[in-house]
Amino acid sequence: MRAAVYRGVNDVRVERVPTPEVSPGEALVRIAACGVCGTDLKKIHYGLQPPPRIYGHEMAGTIVALGDDVEGWQLGDRVAVMHHVPCMDCYACRIREYSRCPLYLKTGTTAGFEPAGGGYADYIRVMDFVVKRGMERIPDDVSWEEATFVEPVNTVLKGVLKVGAGPEKTALVIGQGQIGLLFTQLLKLHGTTVYVTDPLPFRREQSVRFGAADAFDPAGFDTKAEMRARTEGRGADIAVVAVASTAVIAQAFEAVRDGGRVLLFAQTRMNDTVEVDAGAVCMMEKDLIGSYSSDTGLQKQCAGLIFSRKINVRDLVTHCYPLEEIGRAIEVASSLRENSLKVMVNL
Repeated sequence: MRAAVYRGVNDVRVERVPTPEVSPGEALVRIAACGVCGTDLKKIHYGLQPPPRIYGHEMAGTIVALGDDVEGWQLGDRVAVMHHVPCMDCYACRIREYSRCPLYLKTGTTAGFEPAGGGYADYIRVMDFVVKRGMERIPDDVSWEEATFVEPVNTVLKGVLKVGAGPEKTALVIGQGQIGLLFTQLLKLHGTTVYVTDPLPFRREQSVRFGAADAFDPAGFDTKAEMRARTEGRGADIAVVAVASTAVIAQAFEAVRDGGRVLLFAQTRMNDTVEVDAGAVCMMEKDLIGSYSSDTGLQKQCAGLIFSRKINVRDLVTHCYPLEEIGRAIEVASSLRENSLKVMVNL
């Protein structure tokens, strides 16, 4: 089968590799579409994991083979596939910190080599624990591209709930790429008034379309003054950092009121240090929190939001490339450019 194989820093090649074989309890899924995620881009650009690997984890496709003892699934079922699933039994799972579960940290889908998702390939092997708890059936009227958003929407909804979104609250979202726009939609869905910043006019326009009350160019933007002007002098209740830059964290702290919360969502490289005003955290009770990966307990809710189109993911997709053009897909997804949001690989 075809697969885009990571061979080293910024080196991804389309190669022929063996089609995976399934064991009892497992499934083989023919991939139809896979979103290009910033987490995988960081691994490719910074060499965060040793090669060879086949990345891609925002996946949707068709079940084409089932191992013995699989229940509840049939050949031909259209499925969105998660790559991380917790055990539901350990201490982390009992307190609902699923992303800390040892099984969750094990990647449960692979197209070959060390398991790394596998969505940039024709077929993936879905391990038994993912078959049981990590696949969602896709309705016939939902496109493959829409279905790939089940995992990223889950990660964003987890952050929205963790930061305490709700009615009468105001949020500033820094960055309006496809993840920032998901934050804008889900915060608004929870009754929060959303303001955003982004350097690209196209993304600012899209943010208003997707529900932002207003959008600002961060160049020369006085975050503290603007947020206070729009909140009766208080400052925002919430600031979400949806860009992989530590430089804007201080700006986020300035944007929130005393007792407000700053959520880091894009800082997924270890040793990515930042200076924090400890007095603001202690005396002013400003919280600095992080949110990473998905929450299994939200999986069906997220699928429902997408499949019912209560949130709009379809219009976030701006570029689609065949697997043979994976290099171009990575290039576009890695650059800050006009008219670019979600990049998709179609197989």
